[in-house]
Parts: sequence; structure tokens; C-alpha cells
Amino acid sequence: MDSVDLLTGLLQHYSPTGAETTAVSYLVDALRQSGFIARVDRTGNAVGVLGEGPRELVLLGHIDTVPGEIPVRVEDDRLYGRGSVDATGPLACFAAAAGQIGAVPGWRIVVIGALGEEGDSRGARGILHEYRPDFAVIGEPSGWDHVTLGYKGSAWLEYVVTQDMVHTAAQAQSACETAVQFRNRLATWAGEKNAGYQKVFDQVTPSLRTMRSSSDGFTDQAQLGINVRLPQHIDPDMLFHAALPLANGGSLRLTDGIPAYRGEKNSALVRAFLPAIRAAGGTPAFSLKTGTADINLVAPVWGCPAVAYGPGDSALDHTPNEHILLSEYRQAVAVLRQMIANLTQTA
Repeated sequence: MDSVDLLTGLLQHYSPTGAETTAVSYLVDALRQSGFIARVDRTGNAVGVLGEGPRELVLLGHIDTVPGEIPVRVEDDRLYGRGSVDATGPLACFAAAAGQIGAVPGWRIVVIGALGEEGDSRGARGILHEYRPDFAVIGEPSGWDHVTLGYKGSAWLEYVVTQDMVHTAAQAQSACETAVQFRNRLATWAGEKNAGYQKVFDQVTPSLRTMRSSSDGFTDQAQLGINVRLPQHIDPDMLFHAALPLANGGSLRLTDGIPAYRGEKNSALVRAFLPAIRAAGGTPAFSLKTGTADINLVAPVWGCPAVAYGPGDSALDHTPNEHILLSEYRQAVAVLRQMIANLTQTA
């Protein structure tokens, strides 16, 4: 299947988190047409395998998108559609490049379209112990000439304070004010921890995401949902225990968390990418991202060299104007194809 037709067809199967079934079926059929042994795995992911052998390369992309359907259309060099950048484009790039290479003696090449990365990452969590690859590439937009080495960690905190209702004329602090003060103390703590760290990737960055309040006539309650992006030197448990003393009468709960990940520049995987980018006419560069991705989950468990790669401008992630340049997409397919050839010949 033509690489652009593959991407266009996949985009036409709108796949917000939790509703990926038709896109999974489409991708499995497309993989079979390209020579893969393809199936839907027990988690619901689309999986295609090329070849057999003692060495394994996993190309893991996510097939779900954020909500908000965008009509699929081409305008000049721009292909519009929800997921064209994040991250149907990178996933289609994986499938196209591997299919063009075909089976490589001694290697098992696995393309995975994983469920739920924009949610609970259930697709990646479901395969953590099914694979032990020698190398892994995660599909996320980096720009065709960039390789992403790392992503920050993330923690979600839920803060709840309940106290006796007070009259608005009383000289007493409301539950809402108590909650706001906790948020301010957390921001101050983060600022102190960030002293000496100039790069955002190395900083603690809290963000207030939800706030609610209620009253039953006797008690007032305020609740905050706070996301904190974490550097490598602070994991979610460390953050939680540092934040507990700041709660000041409220209850604090860590509802979710994932540590940061940063891969090595000097690996056989990176060395396979660099000449592939140069061969396509680019100047290779490295990125560190302030979000999180499935690489944070799988790379520590698999214990192999892992990077993220894919075409697209990440500034367009989740936006109503999401689109990918077809010229960049084709360049990324060429880079992936050459990278696979380099890796399987030298690693």
C-alpha cells in the first residue's frame, strides 16, 4: 500500500481514546496487505510482525487520538486530520517503512498500534511483559530530522479540604482559600527545587488542571486536581512525600504517576538514525520533551535502547488545525526505512 494512502485511510477511521476498534481493524488489514503477519492482540492493539530471528526491533505507536474530529483533506502539501501529528502519522510511518523493507534475516520486526496512550496507556501497559526487544522506537512527533531522547515524568495530585461553613462577612478563611494556598505553597516549593536548573526538562512544573467547590449548608469543600511534570531526579513518590507537609489540614492523594525517561545518545539505535537522517538531506538533532509518552512506561521495563521518532510539528498536537506536511511524512518514511537497514546490518 502507498505510504500516503495508508496514512489517509487510517486518519479516516476516527479513533479517540476508547473508540479505536475500527482503526485497529483497518491497520491490521493494511499490515496484512504489506506482508506482515498481523492480528489484534489480547489487549486490543494492532500488531504486525515481519520475519523471525533472535534479534527484535519494536516500533510502537499509538492508534488513539484526543477527541475532536477534523475532516480529512489535503490542501497543497498539508494533510489534515485528527491524529495526523499525534500520533497516527508516526504510526503509519512505522508501518510503511517496515513494509517497504520487508523481512530481514535474523530479525523480528514488530509494528504495534497501541490503545489508550492519550488516556491510561492501557495498550502499552498490556504488552509490557510480552516483548523483550533489542531496540525500541516509539512513535511521537519529533520532526523528521530530530530524534527524541527523553520525556519528563508526570504525577497527578488530588487535594481536598473540608471545613465548617463560614459566613462571607466573617474574618475566617474559606475552604476555597485554603485550597488556593496549598496550590501556592506547592508552586513556591517547585520554584525552590528548580533553583540552579535552567532547562525546563530538568525542572518541576506544577499545573492546576481542575477545581471544584461545594457546600451542604454546614460544611464547605474544595477540591483541586494538579498535574506536576517531573524531571529525572524527582519521581512521583518523592513528589508526593514532599507535598504532604504542604497540605495543611487538607487531604492529599497521588492518583497517578510515571517517572521521567532519558535515553543515551551513544547507542547502536541512535547511530543507525543519524546517517539515515543525513542520507535524506537533513542535519540530525536531538530533542527532550516536556510531556510524557509510552516510552516512559516501556523503556525501563524492556531495558533496551529506546528513542521516540516521527514526522510532524508537535506544536500542532491536539489543536483544531492539526495537519502534517506530506513532504515531511515521506522524508520520515525514508529515514525509518534506512534506519532499519542500518540497524539490522550493523547491530
